[in-house]
Order: sequence, then structure tokens, then C-alpha cells
Amino acid sequence: MQERQWITARRSELDALAEALAKQLQEVQVERDELAIAERVLNRLAEQVQADAEAVAPVAVKVAGRAVLLIPHRSDAADEGALPGDYRKILAIVREADGPVQVRAVGERLGLDASVRGKLEPLRAKMTKLADRGWLHKRGDGRFTARP
Repeated sequence: MQERQWITARRSELDALAEALAKQLQEVQVERDELAIAERVLNRLAEQVQADAEAVAPVAVKVAGRAVLLIPHRSDAADEGALPGDYRKILAIVREADGPVQVRAVGERLGLDASVRGKLEPLRAKMTKLADRGWLHKRGDGRFTARP
């Protein structure tokens, strides 16, 4: 009779242990799933950063058989005359402003339809390129100022 009690008690202990292990296994599986999701998000972000870095890379063109930047760095150019005409217009508008300017204000001065956000994105890209090359300064609030 005593053996049966021991078997019943042991079976109860093993059932409790199996239940605890099943719960722990479920928690581990949930965490593994979360890590897999985090890894996919991280990979997507890394791909996006790589694509952004490639998009911001200076564009070189051949002039007289020599590679030059279409939008040169400020330190590489003697003056803003090295910039294409539309970039010079943007630079002049920002310089004429009393303070930091928004892309919308520059777009309005250029005659763009500023009520349509999509019309301003190419302008924003040009202004950002000018900032990346040192011609403008892009502030944290998204507005631009001319470099002294």
C-alpha cells in the first residue's frame, strides 16, 4: 500500500514539474518569436539606412573626361557659380530670408504649389543636398539657414 502512495505522490510531483516546464517552454517560445520579429525589423532598418546612404552619395558626372560632383561640396567650389541654376536660386532665397526658412516658404517663392506636399519633396531633397554639401545648414526643426 505504501508503494502506491509513493507512486501517486511522485506522479503528482512529476505532473507539477511537467506543467511548470510547459509554461517555461511557452515563455521561451514567445521570447524567441519576439526576437525573430526584432531581428527582421533591425534588418529592414539596416537595409533602409544602406539605401539612404546610397541615395545621399554625391553624384559624379564626367566633364572633359574628369569626374566632378554635380552639386560640389562648398569647400571644393570657388563660389556658388559652380552650382546648377535651380540650386543657386534656392541658395539666394534662403540668404535673402530674415531667418531660418521652411521648405514651403522657398517653394512658394519659386512658384511651386505649396499646398500639395508631394510638390515640395523634390525641393526638400535639393535643400537637403545643399545642406549635406555645406552650402546650407539644416536645423533640427527642419528649417534651413544660409552658411556664413
